[in-house]
Amino acid sequence: MIERVWITASGILLVVAAVFFWRNNLSTAFVTAALGACAWFLSYRAQLRKKINDDESRDEFSESPDEE
Repeated sequence: MIERVWITASGILLVVAAVFFWRNNLSTAFVTAALGACAWFLSYRAQLRKKINDDESRDEFSESPDEE
């Protein structure tokens, strides 16, 4: 869920950066695009964290004790 928030924020910031670029406000466009890139990386991080947690929880339940 949180990854969707970050990816949405990334898209909105990309559109806002394009508007600033179109209006020839380059410094503001750069900062906005950089924030959009940060939001995208946070989305990617949230996806990886969720996948790692799912894999770890699956491994915990699938391990069986050795019986000799």
